[in-house]
Amino acid sequence: MPDGASGLSGSGTGGPVAGESGLRGIGVSPGIGFGPVRVIAGAVPEPPAERHDGDARRAKEAAAGALDAVARDLRSRGEQAASAGRAEARDVLDAQAMMARDPGLADLVSAKIDDGISAPRAVFEAFAFYREVLGAAGEYVAGRVADLDDVRDRAVARLLGRPMPGLPVSDEPFVLVARDLAPADTALLDPSHVVAFVTEEGGPTSHTAILARAIGVPAVVACPGCASLPGGSTVLVDGTSGVVRPDPAEEDVVLARAAAAERDRAALEASGPGVKHGATRDGHAVPLLANIGGPRDIEAAVAAGAEGVGLFRTEFLYLDRSNRPGGDEQEAVYRRVLEAFPKGRVIVRVLDAGADKPLGFLSPPGEEPNPALGERGLRMLRRHPELLAEQLGALARAAAGTTAILQVMAPMVTDLDDARFFAEACRDAGVEMPGIMIEVPAAALRAGDLADEVEFFSIGTNDLAQYTGAADRQVGRLARLQDPWLPALLDLVAIAADAARKAGKPCGVCGEAAGDPVLACVLTGLGATSLSMSAPSLPLVRAALARQTLGECRQAAAAARSASSAAGARAAAHEALGI
Repeated sequence: MPDGASGLSGSGTGGPVAGESGLRGIGVSPGIGFGPVRVIAGAVPEPPAERHDGDARRAKEAAAGALDAVARDLRSRGEQAASAGRAEARDVLDAQAMMARDPGLADLVSAKIDDGISAPRAVFEAFAFYREVLGAAGEYVAGRVADLDDVRDRAVARLLGRPMPGLPVSDEPFVLVARDLAPADTALLDPSHVVAFVTEEGGPTSHTAILARAIGVPAVVACPGCASLPGGSTVLVDGTSGVVRPDPAEEDVVLARAAAAERDRAALEASGPGVKHGATRDGHAVPLLANIGGPRDIEAAVAAGAEGVGLFRTEFLYLDRSNRPGGDEQEAVYRRVLEAFPKGRVIVRVLDAGADKPLGFLSPPGEEPNPALGERGLRMLRRHPELLAEQLGALARAAAGTTAILQVMAPMVTDLDDARFFAEACRDAGVEMPGIMIEVPAAALRAGDLADEVEFFSIGTNDLAQYTGAADRQVGRLARLQDPWLPALLDLVAIAADAARKAGKPCGVCGEAAGDPVLACVLTGLGATSLSMSAPSLPLVRAALARQTLGECRQAAAAARSASSAAGARAAAHEALGI
C-alpha cells in the first residue's frame, strides 16, 4: 500500500476518525488515507450560446471529430487500465466511449447545428438533453450522469481548444479533492500517489465508486464542503465511515493507521486458502456470498473466499443491445457462474430493468414522471412474460447437471400477487427455488404474507433505504436520509427476517450494507441468515463476525434499533460490540 494509506479500514466508524469532528460524506471504498489536499483542475466552461459561421457541414464535421477523438481516447485509457489488471475500468471506459458514439446523440447534435447553433454549443445542449433524461431516472441510470458529463466536457474542451479535464500533478502522495471525479480519471489513479479521494457529488453505486473499490483507493463521495478544503492542507480520510477530518493531530493519524493495520491483519487471517466459512465466534454459521455482475467477477469472488453468489446481476446481458440475448447465449453465461461454485449456492436476480434501465428491444411503457417508482423489475417482466420465461428456461437448463444450488429471485416485488406470479413462473420453467427481493417497504411490512409463496428472501438494502427515506441515493445532499443505519430501515430488516424465520425460510442481505463489517454483525443480530457483498469486503466481514458471538450481535442490533438516528444507531452498535 502507498505511504499514507491503509488498504482496509474495517468498519471505520469505531476508530479515532469517526468519533471526531470533521466533514462527513458517504464512504464508498474502505481504507485510511492521510496527506495534503490537491484539488482537481476546474471544469470545462459552458460554451457560449452562439451561432456557427454559416458552414453547417464544417461544424458537423468538427463535432463528430471531437466525439470520435474522445471515444478513441477513452478506449485507449481503458486498455491502459486493463493492462494494469483493472478489467472493471476497461468495461466502464468502453461504456463511456459508446456514449460518445451514440447515433441518437450524433443526430441531435446535427439537428442543432442545422438550426444554426455552433458546434461546441450543439454538443453541450445535446448532452444536456440526455443528462436531464438520465437524471430523472432511477438509481442505476442516474448514477451514470457523471459519466455523461465527463464525455461532454472532453468533447467541448476539444472544440474550444481548452485543456482536457485531468488529475493534478504532484511530487508527493496526496488526497485528491474534487466536485466530482470522472471514471476516466478514476480508472488511471495510481495508488502510490493518490492515497484517497473525496468528492462533493456522486453516490455509492456510481462508476467512480465502483472503480475506487476495485483499485483499492480509500474514497468518500457526497461530502458537502470538501471542495473548499485549502490546497496543501492535510486531511485524514476514512473511506468506510465517510469522515474527512481536516488538519488532524499527529497522534490521531498514528492511532488511525494502527487501528487500520490491525484490521488489515485480521482480515488477512480471515482470507486465503483453507479459510473458514463465515460464522460468529460461537459457531453460528453466516454464509458469506459475493455480489457479481457477470463471469468477469468470478475470479475475485473465489479468491476472497466467497461461499457462493448472493446476487448475480444479469442486466449486463441485456443492456445496450438492440436485440435481446438468445436462450443459448444466456445458458452459457449462467453455466459458467454455476460451475465456479460447485458446492455453493448461486442466487440469480432476474432482469432488473424497465423505465430506469430502458431496453432498446422493448417498447417503453409510456411517459413516467418518476421512473424510480414506475414499471421496473418484476413489474416490467409481468408486462413481458415471454422475456421472463426465456430467462428462467435458460437458468433451468444451465443448472441441469451442475452441483451448485440455483436460486432465482425477482426484484421490485410489492405484494402477494407479485410473489405468487413469480413463484409460478419459476416452477413452470423448472426452477425449483424461487425467491424475492425485499426492497419495497410494503413487502417488508407484509413479509409474512409472502413467505409461504417462495423459498427465500433477499433484502436489497440499496433500494430499501432509498424508498424508506424517499431519498434518491444519487443525490448527495440527501445522504443523511440514505444511510443504511437508519433505525427505520433496521426495523424493516428485522420484520422481514422474523417473518422468514417463522416460515422456516432463509433471509439474506445482498445490499451494500452487508459489506460494512459492523453493520454485518447487526444484520446477523437482526436475523439475516447470509450476507452478500463485493469481493473485497468479504475478508473484513468474515473477520468481524469471527470476533462476536450471536448473542453480542443481537445485543448490538437491539441497541441500534433503540436509537433515534442513524448516527445514534451506529454509535450504539459500536459500543455494544466494543469496537
